[in-house]
Amino acid sequence: MKRHIGFALNILAIGLFFPGILLPMFSLDMDLAASLEGSVLSSDIVDKELSIMATIDELWHDQRILVASLILLFSVGIPLLKTTMVCIAYFLPGHKLERIFLSVVSNIGKWSMADVFVVAVFLAILSTNHAETTDSHTFAVFGFKMSLEISTQTLSNAGQGFYYFAGYCLLSLLGTHFSIKGVKSKSRDSLVS
Repeated sequence: MKRHIGFALNILAIGLFFPGILLPMFSLDMDLAASLEGSVLSSDIVDKELSIMATIDELWHDQRILVASLILLFSVGIPLLKTTMVCIAYFLPGHKLERIFLSVVSNIGKWSMADVFVVAVFLAILSTNHAETTDSHTFAVFGFKMSLEISTQTLSNAGQGFYYFAGYCLLSLLGTHFSIKGVKSKSRDSLVS
């Protein structure tokens, strides 16, 4: 029964995976405002929504190929490999390949950075949300005192992709756990009989 639950959870997880990497993971909005004696000038400095795939694409085009490759490997490649291997193992009950695939999945799961990536993005969102800075200066021009105030405001929010990807990570980990436990309990049952 655990094998079936593990397989079902992995299928649900892969259903969350694709929206998780394609929909915006977070949005970042940074505004700058300058006030000089009551006159205000404001501008958007940054207004971005980035998904995992858009981030990889942007890094690739900015010639940051190593970082783009690592994010692609750990956030896309390894999760797809793990899910594929768990699904193939499900259709090979009792076969030698079932144990090999689940053993590989168990070992590469320790190296997967997908869940760490989600937590890092979440912490970045929390740390920059509603951050405001204000700097005031007074100076004299032709004997007139003037005050200049420059302020920035940074707003960030988790996007839909974050929730889909976090759901993928949790369901995938749980599904893999059930799949491995199902094989172990099946092998114990066969030793007893």
